[in-house]
Amino acid sequence: MKRHWKFIVVLIAGVISLFFEFGIRASTLFTTPLLKLQMNPQAIIIDILGIWISVLLLMEIFEDWKSGRYGVDILAVIAIVSTILINNYWAEWMILVMSTGGETLEDYATGQASKELRSLLNNTPRIANKLVNGQITEVKVNELHIGDIVLIKPGQQVPVDGEIIKGTSSFDQSSLTGESVPVTKKPGDNLMSGSVNGDVAVQMKVTKEAKDSEYQSIVALVKSSQAQPAKFVKMADRYAVPFTIISLIIGGVAWAVSGDATRFAEVMVVASPCPLLIAAPVALVSGMSSMSAHHIIVKSGPTLEKLARAKTFAFDKTGTLTENQLVVDQVVPAEESVSKDELQGLAASVEQQSSHVIAGSLVKATNKDLIKPVTDLKETTAQGVEGNVDGKHVKVGKLKFVAPDHEKIDVNSTAVFVSIDNQFAGYITLMDEMRPETPDTIAKLKRQGAQDIMMLTGDHKAVAEKVGNKAGITDIRADLLPSEKIKAIKEVPKNLRPVVMTGDGVNDAPSLTAADVGIAMGAKGATAASESADAVIMVNDLSKINDAVAISKHTMKVANVDVLTAIGVVIIIELIAFTGVIPAFWGAILQEVVDMITISLGLLAKTTPSKKQFGLEE
Repeated sequence: MKRHWKFIVVLIAGVISLFFEFGIRASTLFTTPLLKLQMNPQAIIIDILGIWISVLLLMEIFEDWKSGRYGVDILAVIAIVSTILINNYWAEWMILVMSTGGETLEDYATGQASKELRSLLNNTPRIANKLVNGQITEVKVNELHIGDIVLIKPGQQVPVDGEIIKGTSSFDQSSLTGESVPVTKKPGDNLMSGSVNGDVAVQMKVTKEAKDSEYQSIVALVKSSQAQPAKFVKMADRYAVPFTIISLIIGGVAWAVSGDATRFAEVMVVASPCPLLIAAPVALVSGMSSMSAHHIIVKSGPTLEKLARAKTFAFDKTGTLTENQLVVDQVVPAEESVSKDELQGLAASVEQQSSHVIAGSLVKATNKDLIKPVTDLKETTAQGVEGNVDGKHVKVGKLKFVAPDHEKIDVNSTAVFVSIDNQFAGYITLMDEMRPETPDTIAKLKRQGAQDIMMLTGDHKAVAEKVGNKAGITDIRADLLPSEKIKAIKEVPKNLRPVVMTGDGVNDAPSLTAADVGIAMGAKGATAASESADAVIMVNDLSKINDAVAISKHTMKVANVDVLTAIGVVIIIELIAFTGVIPAFWGAILQEVVDMITISLGLLAKTTPSKKQFGLEE
């Protein structure tokens, strides 16, 4: 309602003036001389209102000029002043309705377009059932602290991030991850705030406070996207100077040809800039709403414009192009007496009780029939593990731990070395598994107009090239420090910009900030990356990059068509008003019709982009 009040004041003033208008006309029927001699009160009310709103507009124009922007609001002021000078107060009132009503219509359309964004805010968890000495106490979510025990009843939202300590149930995480099927969670599993419990009550230990939890992080991003003004919202301002000049020329010539200042006012009335000012905001907010519906949160309007024009796309490797889950790549026995299966089975047997990520990946990738019981297990921190399997003493870990006297082995990937009875037996390499959607995503980006696609990674060159070649990326830059990634982004030439950088980890945050558009893969709570990014993909799906580009291109196409259509229609109406066939009052009403057309066109940004924009065809 912060901008509606001006519109309400204008309507009230119109109603009051209408009473005076009919009052004066009725009184003349009774030929009351005194009333005929009075000043016209409705003209005074509307003129005062017009001067007041003109001053407010002039203040906004002055602020724009100080920032180097030249908007089309000056035409509204000229139209208001013109109707005051020719004493056409009802035409003046219609301009005021159009000017303030345009803002109200814009707010309404914006509200309709952003309802998906608001639904996140409306569903934010607020109350939690805290367990204290076995008793349930309802508390506000922001009053929960790490270590508190919370009961989550069937059908309730998880209030904050935590870990299940009692009970097993299924949880709907679709609003967070996009997974259509509920996920079963048991004691020891983590829960994300915002997910919805199924049929069984569970107890959870709080691991993160509300401000740091998953759903609240999403809400913070949405609030950020709503609070940050979109510089591109005034897209019509780029046409402001030529449009203003054309309108003034048409009005001036109409005045000169007719010799009547009223003709100038009639042209200025239909030249009011409301349709131009409404077109871009409605389209952009519709585009941001469409992004939200596709699980992509965009923080500002300029992000859409840059994404639509992007020519270079840069990607981190681990966790972005890949799953960030290691799989066995090669099993290399040192001698023929040990088979690959035996070597992998012995290594997995020793690693089966280790919590290290490499150990878990190795065990997961090994046939369960090959994994045997282990005794006398011993783990040396940061070195490896050892134990007895089938009467053999097996060591798994770093080469210096496994076989201190063995010559160095160059392996360009993650590897664990194995010894059997203190004899070097071979090694196993692991690699980060590529996301299944990665190659198709890269191919679609090329069809969508990407001129250069880079991989920026701190991993070894051989590993990076293996992933890059499989993904269809030729510009591969490996062994990079975070500062070198930033340098690579900044050195992209102007003809290949804007640059879009996508990453998921804390180390990617500086690169996301350095890029023209930073996109974070935020499905797994990459908080630092998400805060540094211009857009966040809320599901664990790289192909959403294609959706983001397609929606951006579609939105900007709609916005530009809408603005140019509004300009064309207004100029045509101006030329008609030039002939004098459109009185100022009806010209103002006609402008409201143009406003509605403009809003309707802007809302088309919520429609589905074409297959070509999605990169599905050439």
